[in-house]
Amino acid sequence: MNLNATLLGQAISFSLFVWFCVKYVWPPIIRAIEERQKYIASSLSEAKDAAKNVELAKLDASKKIKKASILAKKIITQANKRKIQIIHKARQEALIEHNKILLQAKIEIEAEQRRLNLKLREQLSDLSILAAEKILQRTIDKNDHDDIISRISSKL
Repeated sequence: MNLNATLLGQAISFSLFVWFCVKYVWPPIIRAIEERQKYIASSLSEAKDAAKNVELAKLDASKKIKKASILAKKIITQANKRKIQIIHKARQEALIEHNKILLQAKIEIEAEQRRLNLKLREQLSDLSILAAEKILQRTIDKNDHDDIISRISSKL
């Protein structure tokens, strides 16, 4: 065996092996690596975009929360104003109703007072006539009695 022939055979077989690897094995590996790099790059880009979108969504949400808070405060303020208006209106209506009831009561009291005054005058005239009858020891007929009552009532 010749060391040079062995070395030459090994060099030729190694060259064939390298050529075979470069021609058939290396391109799919390089393609897979490049695809993986592209996938990782696009995933990182999407992750950055998603992080930006999350930040924008947080800002948007905080703005909407502030707007909703301001709107809620305005609604509460309007509701309180409306409540005060309703209470004021109810007080005015209650005062008007109170005055109506008082006026009606005064009218009824005055009417009752007049009726009682008339009744009292009639009773007083009846007592006066009875006293006069006792004094005169005689009875007065109905026409005279009515005439006396009307005169006394007009004077009272």
